[in-house]
Amino acid sequence: MFDDLSEIDAANVVRCARTLLRRPLLRADGPDGELLTLVYRHRATLQDLFARLLGYRLVVERRYARLYKSGPGADDSRGVLGMSPRGYAYVALTMAVLTGIGRQTLLSRLVADIRAAAVEAGITVVDDVADRRALTAALRHLVSLGVLHETEGTVDVHAEALITIDTDLLGQLLTGPVAEASSPSRLVELAARPGPRGVEHAVRRKLVENPVVLYADLAPEQADWLRRNQRKESALLETCFGLRTECRAEGVLAADPEDYLTDLYFPGTSTVARIALLALPELLSAEPRSDGRHVVASPELRSVCERLVEDYPTAWSKQFTEDLDRLTDEVLELLRRMGLAVSSEEGWLLNAAAHRWIPEPDGDPEREVEPVVLDVPPSWSLFDEETA
Repeated sequence: MFDDLSEIDAANVVRCARTLLRRPLLRADGPDGELLTLVYRHRATLQDLFARLLGYRLVVERRYARLYKSGPGADDSRGVLGMSPRGYAYVALTMAVLTGIGRQTLLSRLVADIRAAAVEAGITVVDDVADRRALTAALRHLVSLGVLHETEGTVDVHAEALITIDTDLLGQLLTGPVAEASSPSRLVELAARPGPRGVEHAVRRKLVENPVVLYADLAPEQADWLRRNQRKESALLETCFGLRTECRAEGVLAADPEDYLTDLYFPGTSTVARIALLALPELLSAEPRSDGRHVVASPELRSVCERLVEDYPTAWSKQFTEDLDRLTDEVLELLRRMGLAVSSEEGWLLNAAAHRWIPEPDGDPEREVEPVVLDVPPSWSLFDEETA
């Protein structure tokens, strides 16, 4: 892939590829925007790399670069943190409205047009706190992408503001073929279809985009392909994207030593992340199923969380300790988003990769160390011999 490049150019291409994986819409005025010049310089190599290895299309302009990844399909474990399903609906409605609104508009008019589009699409609009929060989250997400600019004022459905629309970026957002889709579900399906090389592209995309890929979760032909090509894929992912892989009997784990490509950290410092980590030893103590997964019932996890909260009452955020049901749900959601847990008819299933994160405590924090008392005369001091 890099035979015709110098070591410096090859390293720069890998750096640009990693940046585009992390930020598929790279703007000169956005995060990591200083690399856009480098991306533009190596655009031909980068376009070839993404097309050959992943079946992704890369568009590079002076102002932005857009990597068209495949859609997630039915997998809802990854997405914009804090964005609710209704928020996502408002993102889609806002994009539809913006196509015919011009380059500038008042926020009040934009909000009115979005809600009118929602009614036209058969979506019930209730102007309550939850609805306003979802709409605000959608608008702020488009601001973070650079599609909307707050020319005067800020995005807040309670106040007025003048909004400028970047129509060039707006046209680059959608990855699915809208003209080919006959329904929303069909659009999701088309956006997630595999690349030109079928199984090869489908599996490699999973390795690059997900922290854990289990053979049990792959189609039979995909699992067979990955087993045959484990070593080659490990070398390729490290050379082209800087990823390190760990191959086990159950599947493959891909990790970024620099944590740059990681959008979800585990272990982490939050209450939910720490309790999820400390709960693993007990949750994984029972015998696994034949496929290496451990069955965990929600009441069992709730009991473990309750015990951890009682044992270390001052270590956690009160917003979670006062609502154990919410804490249990948040822990399960974190493990699910990490690819460590899946829902089934038996309950939640923790896969074998979770053993990788079992903590090993240095000691018992509850045990107090008895002070050592020296058997010496009361008048003794360090200077007795010197002053004698």
